[in-house]
Amino acid sequence: MKVYIRHFLQKKGWKLIDMSMIKTKKLTFEYIHRDEEGNVEGITKAVDGVDLDIKEGDFIAILGHNGSGKSTLAKHMNAILSPSEGTIYVAGMDTRDEKNIWDIRKNAGMVFQNPDNQIIGQVVEEDVGFGPENMGVPTKEIWQRVEESLKAVGMYAYRKHSPNKLSGGQKQRVSIAGVLAMHPKCIVLDEPTAMLDPQGRKEVIRAVRALNEVENITVILITHYMEEVVYADKVFVMDKGQIRMEGTPKEIFSQVDELQKLRLTVPQVTLLAEECRKAGMPFSKGILTTKEFMEELQCLLS
Repeated sequence: MKVYIRHFLQKKGWKLIDMSMIKTKKLTFEYIHRDEEGNVEGITKAVDGVDLDIKEGDFIAILGHNGSGKSTLAKHMNAILSPSEGTIYVAGMDTRDEKNIWDIRKNAGMVFQNPDNQIIGQVVEEDVGFGPENMGVPTKEIWQRVEESLKAVGMYAYRKHSPNKLSGGQKQRVSIAGVLAMHPKCIVLDEPTAMLDPQGRKEVIRAVRALNEVENITVILITHYMEEVVYADKVFVMDKGQIRMEGTPKEIFSQVDELQKLRLTVPQVTLLAEECRKAGMPFSKGILTTKEFMEELQCLLS
């Protein structure tokens, strides 16, 4: 939706200033494998010459099978890793400059696969307040941030609960609230639903979409679940450390054969529509949801 609004305003003659939140230039990262004596045994190029330009307020999805390099790329966005070659700028700051690290991590928060590795508090509200407390935020403001962050992810009613009593999806939403309380401009989610059941995945993606649409926070979602990228502004597909495909969700989902070659599982509704189209039924390419499929089917039958 934001993409269409931007195009509409441009047609009306409005001059828009797009600020890059994340920008990479020929970004390359190599894992160096050493033996017990420290000698180099081999080198794996996990990210290979990646160029990205992600604007403030975008919802970006990065897809790829296991080992495609997407998680390694994500760790550069929070300066956990530093490039072997090339550059990455976060909110205009070069991640290779050590004096920028603190500010980079304030601007780009990170949410990982396992919420248990990110939650350290005994009570939900204490855990969410941990980040801003370490940043030196005044106590009164910390509690304001905790309240607004938990409300943003739909977890305010659980503020007095122990995280151990929460479901996986609820824990992940608490992790997101903890990042949100630090008031980042961008949240990078590295396969945040990988360990969750279908209901937990829906809860987390719903919360992430709300942060992007309501709070205008830049969201970068790293995933291998195709159905999670339906509402993204743009999708990048990685393989062997490189960007192999990019486009809107509809453009990406229109290329079923190519996605399957990249070992990605296409949603059943997209696959069904594609099979119907190949059989001669005039379905559109890139059907994204069951609702879209049923609407086209009704048109065909009427």
